[in-house]
Amino acid sequence: MRTNKILRMKLCNWMFVIAACFLLCGITACGSSGNQPEDTSKQEDFAIADLAGTPSDYAKEENWLKISEITHEVDTFYLYPTCYSDESEDAKPICDIDNEEMQAGAREIYEKQGTVYEESTNVFAPFYRQSNIFQVAGLSHEELEDYQRGEQRTDVYAALDYYFENYNDGRPFILAGHSQGSIMTKIVLGEYMQAHPEYYERMVAAYPIGFSITRDWLEEHPYLKFAQGADDTGVIVSWNTEGKGNKGQNNLVVEPNAISINPINWKLDDTYAGFEENLGSRILDEEKGTYEIVKGIADAQVDTERGVVICTAENVEYAPAVLFGPESLHAYDYDFYYENLRENVKTRVEAFLKTR
Repeated sequence: MRTNKILRMKLCNWMFVIAACFLLCGITACGSSGNQPEDTSKQEDFAIADLAGTPSDYAKEENWLKISEITHEVDTFYLYPTCYSDESEDAKPICDIDNEEMQAGAREIYEKQGTVYEESTNVFAPFYRQSNIFQVAGLSHEELEDYQRGEQRTDVYAALDYYFENYNDGRPFILAGHSQGSIMTKIVLGEYMQAHPEYYERMVAAYPIGFSITRDWLEEHPYLKFAQGADDTGVIVSWNTEGKGNKGQNNLVVEPNAISINPINWKLDDTYAGFEENLGSRILDEEKGTYEIVKGIADAQVDTERGVVICTAENVEYAPAVLFGPESLHAYDYDFYYENLRENVKTRVEAFLKTR
């Protein structure tokens, strides 16, 4: 039964929402557990373009947000959303790896998002240099994606190299992110995994949540597949959450031809998933200062034309209307569907391991 109490869901950092807006701008058959590309010759010939600058040193543990002890058969490589915002005149356009504001924000966001993967996987999360939201506010979508291929990409690729060479030990893995972290995950899927098919074949799934995966982009990368249900593997799982009032409005995380999967029933069509089907949302209790699982908060229905998930939750804080539209729920992509996502990670991990 749907709860009617007012949600007091303070964001760990409202600048994360604003940052996300500045930095973000043919469904195919489901993937097999083997993840073998359709055209392996193209993969073998693919080379990553020259990287910008000198990579951060990931042999230093202080450059990692999270290094898990190995207690599971599968890992997660998680990239947090935007946590760097500096509007001072001498602000750096891309922060240093040890920027205190960025690192503090990343730790706080991890509790909202990264923890969802901990029950089924060993989570590894690098700190990485991030774009300053005030530096890139005026860029187009294309310019933004190009901008993220600077020192940000250099760090993410260096972290991946170190992770695979020193931490992974041949285990299957999940790629995960949100907002700016999902931009970087998308770049990893489109470049790094194409250059490293020996890693890609072990990918259980990718969760670039809160940033559009489009049909056009999938056609350009035919070795990648979007999820078709709850238990297929080697696939991309993604959605953007909105209220009904965002229909026809500009939302900088929603691109034309976007695809979203329903994070409650794991369907691509417009089958409605009611509040009673939601296993639980993860909500911050301000008085206690702890997160609690609360049922009856959010429903979900895919708008197949717009490529988003429509949610009719009441009494919530919307993202800034001028940037995301009047009813964007971008900040709740993880929160609203936390328990369903946690269970889905478990389901896909078990399905993948059965094939091995």
